Amino acid sequence: MRVKQHTIKKQVTVSGVGLHTGVISNLTFLPAPPNHGFKFQRIDLEGMPIIDADVDNVVDVSRGTTLEQSGARVFTVEHVLAALVGLEIDNVLMQLDGPEPPILDGSSMQFIEVLEDAGFEEQNALRRFFEVPESISYRDPAREVELAALPLDDYRVTVMVDYNSPVLGSQHASITNINQFKNEIASCRTFCFLHELEMLYNQNLIKGGDLNNAIVVVDRVIEDSELAHLAKMFNKDKVEVRKEGILNNVELRYKNEPARHKLLDVVGDLALVGRPIKAQILAARPGHAANVAFAKKLKRAWEKIGPNHIPHYDPKLPPVMDINQISNILPHRYPFQLLDKIIYLDDTIVAGVKNVTINEPFFMGHFPNNPVMPGVLQVEAMAQTGGILVLSTVNDPENYWTYFLGIESCKFRKMVLPGDTLVFKCELLAPIRRGIAKMKGEAYVGNTLVCEAVMTASIVRKES
Repeated sequence: MRVKQHTIKKQVTVSGVGLHTGVISNLTFLPAPPNHGFKFQRIDLEGMPIIDADVDNVVDVSRGTTLEQSGARVFTVEHVLAALVGLEIDNVLMQLDGPEPPILDGSSMQFIEVLEDAGFEEQNALRRFFEVPESISYRDPAREVELAALPLDDYRVTVMVDYNSPVLGSQHASITNINQFKNEIASCRTFCFLHELEMLYNQNLIKGGDLNNAIVVVDRVIEDSELAHLAKMFNKDKVEVRKEGILNNVELRYKNEPARHKLLDVVGDLALVGRPIKAQILAARPGHAANVAFAKKLKRAWEKIGPNHIPHYDPKLPPVMDINQISNILPHRYPFQLLDKIIYLDDTIVAGVKNVTINEPFFMGHFPNNPVMPGVLQVEAMAQTGGILVLSTVNDPENYWTYFLGIESCKFRKMVLPGDTLVFKCELLAPIRRGIAKMKGEAYVGNTLVCEAVMTASIVRKES
């Protein structure tokens, strides 16, 4: 899986009719900054309201997933969200001039194609994964539905469907890595059973439905008069049934295309958790209602960890900035260059790493027989981490100095010793104004908070 966040390089648009509303719309994908996530914008409505792709905004799951925020709705979002997850895109704004994204051919493939045409841009921030810490499950015994997420350092999905249908039978589909989504899953189309068509039609759904954008499974004997009625419903001259029970002689792209599409729906609905997931997902007989209920359980689980949790440091992953890149920005040099890596950076938060060794020059005089890292240098290293955040707001950071203006509420909670790895996190408490930045800094060794302070700094051009 990608380590850093990605957006698209340029604006691209796809057009077509919505499956359930029948309204023709244009969906435009636009690049977005780090930590923006997926957002829809109804540009056809007054004020052009934005709807976050968040599971807590789901208001309807009847044959698709519908979001609502600020009085604006977007219908059937799962196929486009699945495409974004399958391409490991993290940040994009989707402007929509209608109530529903185009259904296109009923799969995610045409979204994939237009996004690939836009190209991908790596961003200067690590991805914020939700790494499932323990087994999380959801069950609906009445419908024999069960979903589970198991801890795994990857994203794998396995789906089983069983509709007691002689045509479909029991089907399975799986991907062992999200990069298989494009070739194995994205082209699989939505489907329904013949007996559901009339019900959906009478419920004012599938207004944009067509036998070219959905698979209709015929699981019973059908009379010629009913075929004629269906032809009239879909404005067709003639409707036929293949011997294996697929309406209008539609060829399946895979023998288990329905199961693969259910996997596509799972990926799209779980995108509403709000961050990329690391887990093994197992789903038996999933549907949108179960997917959304499960997504809510997953979101509640990562909320318990908290948005301000300790930055995850994996030394195997490439840093956002290495020591050479840090040296190009910060003016500090030996023995006061106290930062080794930047592992996270966005508009308001930065995280850095310092490896503490016995060879640090300050250990020669600071308790030589009981080496303890001076608290003042912990604060200095934390301030240098914050300096990267502040300097990242200007185009030419090498032409600026950063100066401390104040330290408040500073506390040292545990000694830092040789062999420790310090992870620093600094977060802006307010927007930077006139070069003045105020931020909360924290330093951790493992899961233990060892130092914290509120720091105020100023950036000044060197010419001044």
